[in-house]
Amino acid sequence: MDKTFEATFESLREYECPKWFRDVKFGIWSHWGPQSVPMSGDWYARNMYIQGTWQNLYHVRRYGHPSKFGYKDVCALWQAEDFHPEELMDLYHRAGARYFVAQATHHDNFFNYDSKVNRFNSVNIGPKKDICALWKDAADIYHMPFGLSEHLAASFSWWISNKGADHYGPYKGIPYDGNDKTYEDFYHADQEHIIDGNTTGKITQWLTGNKKYQQYWLDSVKEMIDRFHPALLYSDSGLPFEEEGGTWQPGLDIVSHLYNDSIRQNGSNMAVYTQKDKRPEIYKVGTLDIERSQFPEIQAEPWQTDTCIGGWFYNIRDPYKKPDQIIEMLVDIISKNGTMLLNIVQRPDGNIDDEARFILKELAGWFEICSEAVYETRPWRVFGEGDTRVLIQGFREDKTDWNSSDYRFTVKGNVLYAFMLKAPENRVAVLKSLKPQEKVRSVRLLGVGDVPFAQNFGILNVQLPEKLPTVYTNCLAIEVIQ
Repeated sequence: MDKTFEATFESLREYECPKWFRDVKFGIWSHWGPQSVPMSGDWYARNMYIQGTWQNLYHVRRYGHPSKFGYKDVCALWQAEDFHPEELMDLYHRAGARYFVAQATHHDNFFNYDSKVNRFNSVNIGPKKDICALWKDAADIYHMPFGLSEHLAASFSWWISNKGADHYGPYKGIPYDGNDKTYEDFYHADQEHIIDGNTTGKITQWLTGNKKYQQYWLDSVKEMIDRFHPALLYSDSGLPFEEEGGTWQPGLDIVSHLYNDSIRQNGSNMAVYTQKDKRPEIYKVGTLDIERSQFPEIQAEPWQTDTCIGGWFYNIRDPYKKPDQIIEMLVDIISKNGTMLLNIVQRPDGNIDDEARFILKELAGWFEICSEAVYETRPWRVFGEGDTRVLIQGFREDKTDWNSSDYRFTVKGNVLYAFMLKAPENRVAVLKSLKPQEKVRSVRLLGVGDVPFAQNFGILNVQLPEKLPTVYTNCLAIEVIQ
């Protein structure tokens, strides 16, 4: 059995990303909870209390004023009556996912499992189901590593909005239900984050210094680990509460607890901790996650992009990414030593809509052809060739306008995989990244078989068939000898 980790940076920097995570490349995430009920998108629980926002206007006109009908009442409406995790997991596995992440709790402080720490959970309120346990049972059928996401560290300051009141109109000055001390354990006693009477504006400190809340976070996340023994734990923040410094580091306690739990379960650490702080001295206690973006170059250590087909929670207004963009993003990410975690939005009843099912069907067809070039591969010496680059700018995910000179590479053994991000119209693929001493023995077009090729001074020309096996990104498997 491996030696255990201590809750120190020095000890945790000995972490090595387990092989399973480097091999799987693609996972699916259920970013789902009671905020899906209004079908009005992300951050509903915060914005419904900010007068004049479209989510606030929707809430008032659909449910009533938040002094009378607050978020606690939204949670009671969540029934998950058409939630069939085994059926969904079958779709996800066929669509190429090889790990699965369930949301344990969002910033709304509602827990999706039978918690003894928080009475506001999916067994006591709403669905009356242990959502995370049902997801884990389904993932186990397909031998998919099971992860949890927690968004709790920022909740204490994020939810100051429920302490406010309208500034104008018929309910001016009437306090929202977050001021009701009966529900203080749910809505937080976070009045310290009121700045100059402002409960709705820019938050200056996302991760609170409140020690009582930090202990609540620690107790909650330890409960998640002890209950589910996750193969992956995602914090929607940097390492929680690290930036405050001091002798007590709850985030380090959690990371060491996660790894040591995995050691007890498996004999060695098979767990991955992901968080969003890019400072090397911080993120090297685990694996870096980049929300809705990525890196421009190959990274020495594995990393993860988390993204979504649309918005984070179900929103009837949101367009979805098309399958070609999702596949192109995946290919670009894995060429740089990354992994993609893709959220498939669920309706409040637990089902997914026809458009999401279409996306999954198209991904399944693509993986059936190209999975060899995805799973268990590693980055090559360069991530690709061609001048086109994805836009790396905050949370923007514009569709990239590729051309026929753009390739992305992965490698497995002596086989170099070259993804053609746009198939050449003349059906001759030209690759310029091989060195003259790297001799090509054979070339296969995945989904077809051997194809004719010629190599001169390292430049490789490949004759493609007129009809390609997929309408999405096609891939060449190039056997190289040196």
